[in-house]
Amino acid sequence: MAATATGTGAQVKITRWRGGRHPTLEIISRLLRREGLRPYIWANMPNFRYPVRSHGYDKALYCVRGTIEVAFPEAKRRVTLRPGDRIDLPRNVRYSITVGPTGAQCIEGTTA
Repeated sequence: MAATATGTGAQVKITRWRGGRHPTLEIISRLLRREGLRPYIWANMPNFRYPVRSHGYDKALYCVRGTIEVAFPEAKRRVTLRPGDRIDLPRNVRYSITVGPTGAQCIEGTTA
């Protein structure tokens, strides 16, 4: 597990997939539900860009297929998530996402 500064004092946690099995929607959904989080699945086409945003709640985000790059503009840092990788985003952290060249499918979980 790694932590990265966001430029706001909040720490983002990045957890690389270490499971013996290939990460699937079923496996990751089960992991999120065990934590009391509600899973939400989304997918997007290659190179799609989500503009800078933030949320008033904590969010756990897994990449299931493809890749996504999460950027933190205040810290001028970027991290790439591959299948099974997870990023925990604290509330009010500003970030953007760029979907990789083959598209991506992700699942996120929140208590909100």
